[in-house]
Amino acid sequence: MQNFFLKPTLVAAAALVGAAGAFAQEQVVRIGHSGPLSGPNTFAGRDNDNGVRLAIEELNARKISVGGKTLKFELVSEDDQCDAKAGVAVAQKFVDSGVRYVMGPYCSGVTIPASRVYDGGGTMVSTVGTNPKITQAGYKNLFRIVASDVQAGANMATYAANVLKAKKVAVIDDRTAFGQGLADEFSKEAQKLGLTVVGREFTTDKATDFMAILTNIKAKQPEAIFYGGYAPQAAPMARQMKQLGINAKLLGGDTLCSPEMTKLGGDAVDGVVYCAYAGMLTENDAGAKAFQDKFKKRFGQNPDVYGPFYYDQVMNIGEAMQKSGSIDPAKVGAYMHQQAYKGVMGEYAYDDKGNRVKAPVVVMTFEGGKAKPLASY
Repeated sequence: MQNFFLKPTLVAAAALVGAAGAFAQEQVVRIGHSGPLSGPNTFAGRDNDNGVRLAIEELNARKISVGGKTLKFELVSEDDQCDAKAGVAVAQKFVDSGVRYVMGPYCSGVTIPASRVYDGGGTMVSTVGTNPKITQAGYKNLFRIVASDVQAGANMATYAANVLKAKKVAVIDDRTAFGQGLADEFSKEAQKLGLTVVGREFTTDKATDFMAILTNIKAKQPEAIFYGGYAPQAAPMARQMKQLGINAKLLGGDTLCSPEMTKLGGDAVDGVVYCAYAGMLTENDAGAKAFQDKFKKRFGQNPDVYGPFYYDQVMNIGEAMQKSGSIDPAKVGAYMHQQAYKGVMGEYAYDDKGNRVKAPVVVMTFEGGKAKPLASY
């Protein structure tokens, strides 16, 4: 009878030993996400968060092994509110808690000061911040996963001159690092191409009333108005242009390619807004279509502008860990600088400053409330 009662105890003990062994063979890798999870750009922050989350789920399903241990990826999200002070606090929190991989920040004005904290803490940063200053600081393990303002702004100016045949343009920016940087690059290229910049106006990333600015611009009769800023301001701007009878096109960067434009701007956006999307043409791409279907099935909605890029970069990091045989950000980053990665949004290869090489840019407009690609650069 004694043996009968001992058996379950031995089985339980063996199970505990097995569980402890399995636990010992697992290595947790936390991926941080810093983005606007509150405020007017929440839609973008949530989309980016979903891109990271989907990639982490897929990497965990693959059971990647490094150094004899299976990697278990965990997402840690923090709201930086697209605010520099909050973003630096988030960066310090991630560094202090040992998070060595961070996706974001979304806003250039957050990325510029936060990058210094991340670099000091040995944390890899993968950002969609487009201001050129981000990669000019010389941080070794910082990657810009989309085209910069230089590429997007210049391509939009080229499209305005060569396709829209504009002669006069007005420029507005929201005074953020992103908006001002993008507007500056557009203005420089526009002038090189012989366009006349008839006015340069300024607003903020909190404004909703642009009637005074637009009335001033209307008198100068530009064929196009370039706006450096975000969708929550660009959409009402398009509405107010319509109210004032301004026939100019409203041009901008990839933040204006968001579905949020039609939600907030309605029919005032159709055929009026032209944006430079830092991605590639995906209509006939089977991989991109499969990703969109997978994303919608998981989250109940289509990806916005940057979700696919966040997904790609997390998958890139996971593959780099596996192939470099390390989870050390320095070694993983070195591998990513040496080897290109093919993702949903094209090839990811980086120069020595962390800029994405040959980052694709697509000019898009809106038709029937949906984004329509027009040209690829």
